[in-house]
Amino acid sequence: MWKLLILSLVQASLLAGGQVTLKISLEKFPPFAWTWDFFKTVFTTWQFALCGLCFASAGLMWMYILKNFPFSSAYPLSSLSYVMGMLAAVFIFHEVVPFSRWIGLLLILAGAYLIVK
Repeated sequence: MWKLLILSLVQASLLAGGQVTLKISLEKFPPFAWTWDFFKTVFTTWQFALCGLCFASAGLMWMYILKNFPFSSAYPLSSLSYVMGMLAAVFIFHEVVPFSRWIGLLLILAGAYLIVK
């Protein structure tokens, strides 16, 4: 089961990385317009390309995890991406997170521990 945890952490990191790079790339985009210039900006922003690579890699890892581990163990561990996302909100986007969300984060981690145990 520890192998599943490690794979789930990597997969969750890729998912969170995709979300972070998506947010960063969206901040660089101009206001939406049906113009070539808008779409040129979208598809030439390296953060947007990195976002796609992260999501594609996470998808491939998820397929491997689903094929090789019980669904009842693998699926709940996908919630680790919420943990990674909240840490990114604090350390990358400098958001203030209320105490109740930290409690939720601890509950997710406790649940992940119980699933692996």
